[in-house]
Amino acid sequence: MTETETEYQHPLMQKYWAMLDTRFKLVEDVFEDVMTEALAILTREGIEAYLEAARVIGKLGRGVEPMLVFLEEWPSVAKVVGEPALPQVMGFVMKMQKSPNGKAITPFLQTLAPVARRLHANTQCRNYLSVAEDLMARTTGSIHGHHATFPSPGLPDFFAQAPFLLSQLSLEGLKNWVDYGIRNYNNHPERQKDYFTVQSADSHAVLQRERHGTLFMDVERKLDLYLRGLWQDAQQLVPYSTAFDELRKPVPYYDKLGMRIPDVYDDADTITGLDRYRATLAHMVGHRRWTQALIADNWSPFQRMAVEFFEDCRIEILLCREYPGLKRIFLALHPKPAEDACDPETTSCLRHRMVMISRALLDPEHGYQDANLRDFVARFHSQMALGESGANISSTKDIASLALSYVAKTRRQSDQLAKVHFDNTVVDYRDDNRQMWKFIEESDDEEMFEKEKKRAPEEELKGLPPRHYPEWDYKSLTYRPDWASVYEALHPKGNSADIDRLLEKHSALAKRLKRILDLLKPQDKVRIRYQEEGSELDLDVAIRSLIDFKGGANPDPRINMSHRTDGRNIAVMLLLDLSESLNEKATGSEQTILELSQEAVSLLAWSVEQLGDPFAIAGFHSNTRHDVRYLHIKGYGESWGDEAKGRLAAMHAAYSTRMGAAMRHAAHYLEARKADKKLMLILTDGQPSDIDTNDEQLLIEDTRQAVKELDRQGIFTYCISLDPKADEYVSGIFGRQYTVIDNIQRLPEKLPELFLALTK
Repeated sequence: MTETETEYQHPLMQKYWAMLDTRFKLVEDVFEDVMTEALAILTREGIEAYLEAARVIGKLGRGVEPMLVFLEEWPSVAKVVGEPALPQVMGFVMKMQKSPNGKAITPFLQTLAPVARRLHANTQCRNYLSVAEDLMARTTGSIHGHHATFPSPGLPDFFAQAPFLLSQLSLEGLKNWVDYGIRNYNNHPERQKDYFTVQSADSHAVLQRERHGTLFMDVERKLDLYLRGLWQDAQQLVPYSTAFDELRKPVPYYDKLGMRIPDVYDDADTITGLDRYRATLAHMVGHRRWTQALIADNWSPFQRMAVEFFEDCRIEILLCREYPGLKRIFLALHPKPAEDACDPETTSCLRHRMVMISRALLDPEHGYQDANLRDFVARFHSQMALGESGANISSTKDIASLALSYVAKTRRQSDQLAKVHFDNTVVDYRDDNRQMWKFIEESDDEEMFEKEKKRAPEEELKGLPPRHYPEWDYKSLTYRPDWASVYEALHPKGNSADIDRLLEKHSALAKRLKRILDLLKPQDKVRIRYQEEGSELDLDVAIRSLIDFKGGANPDPRINMSHRTDGRNIAVMLLLDLSESLNEKATGSEQTILELSQEAVSLLAWSVEQLGDPFAIAGFHSNTRHDVRYLHIKGYGESWGDEAKGRLAAMHAAYSTRMGAAMRHAAHYLEARKADKKLMLILTDGQPSDIDTNDEQLLIEDTRQAVKELDRQGIFTYCISLDPKADEYVSGIFGRQYTVIDNIQRLPEKLPELFLALTK
């Protein structure tokens, strides 16, 4: 049916239909409905602009869907951000139409209303369009510089994710997130698509970095000290993401692997995100101290829910007895539903009643008038008062019995209704109480025992999970979060006798070094007196104690003394580049660079062992940022014996040189050493590089940034380079802290001497 054939009862509606100038049957079917909504929201000028914009969209040649979406969505958008935003929106639509991104018009219009509800203002809407326009302009590509272009791979997906992204980020955070995706994936269409659909790990990591609120990563140390200092609990803290599971909405819990808490907490009224973390951890500590697991198989969901609420309150009252200041936080975070908020005739009020009694159990000024509620609150506090002295704290079973009585007293037929009242009933600082319940059904199943029998040893954990480190992007002057994955393992062992033969080969050099080492060894012993246990008897104190004993006085038991060496306290990390290039023959030698490095490291290890300095040796190589291998050859707690020598003898070279990630991981161990001076020696034969980076300057700048980070941590880095061309880049990374050894055959001699010069 054409527009001239369409008849509307109201002449004004006929006029509006003529202004729309379309023949789409689907639009005709809904036209009166959308116009009714539009007339209730838009001004007269706004209606005319609305119909003109819809007419233009209908003539774009994109079918009926963009026009239909615009007609349905624009009135609600205008209600939030105002009618003046329409020219900006249409301007952006026309830019997409004139570019290869016309297919993104529909997803843009479909999500405009939820985006507007997040933005609240025309200014914010204009900024959002600016971000989208920047994404479109920078990711729409040309073919060999000609006018033929291909569309932005990530633009439609960005529009689809925009409402979710704006629920997690400010507009500034959204701009930073988009900018990161453009810079790093502009030349990788598939990876760009993964990024803008929020599927890739990098997308998650940057989103996490840009989110508002108190991030777990920023307060992890404070929370760990809080657990240890106030609660004498050293559980591992494991964050989970709240950003990517809108449907399930995970809650805190703990298990044998640690306490699971959100990765971010926003402030809640007067309670900071940090205090929300403290409340959550305190609640879980209380369960770990005082809750005993109950068998749940024969209890109904209502009964289990009631027991959980009563037990939660018991735990929190016990916690507040230890630290009364917690009560303010618990009450501020605990919802206080109105008594008449739920209609029991049409809705299941079970959760509403449980949260009301939970509030009443904690808050003496709850103000609720329900007789059953007040009765059970009084019974609860009477039971808790019996153990207030600490001698007889009420148990989980006692509280469970009271909770079951409450269930029996308050059960209603309407509790079975499908419609459940959820408003103001979520106590989000409490864990999910999985530790309260144990089930006997699964363990009675014979198949479970068979599964345990068949479990092979190789199914156990094979190695440590990767540690993720940031990487510096010198173009944007920002870190790429969690960019490099470092896998650590013990280096395989070989024949330790091979290393002994290398030391014999350089016996003359070893004798010369020995004379230098004897001069460097600390000679200034300091006596430590008044020790109950020591290396020898302190005669003066022992005689005085004997006289006291004979005279009837209490003798001083500190009759021993010990010694410590004063004047040298150095911890050393030797980090070896094990990239493929070490397999090449050294200039003018039949030996490979790897073999010469083994000789040099053997002599250095022997020298450091003679001095008594704690030291570790590790090697590294990489096969893209996803696979940086860190191989332990000798640990700080190991002696320079057959185990460490065997690993050094089996040393092999492969892959590439992602140096910054390896240095950050080595610093993780070196920083933990208690030493006045911490020295990291890096032995390498080339510049930092990897197969997944096209810009050779990228990893050089990242390593330079890693050197700065280690310097701030009090770690002195020094590079020994075997690359004749190292002068072109090594000073830019290490400043003056490097030595280039042009004659690699002299490495076994030079390396120990260099160490002695650095540490004397």
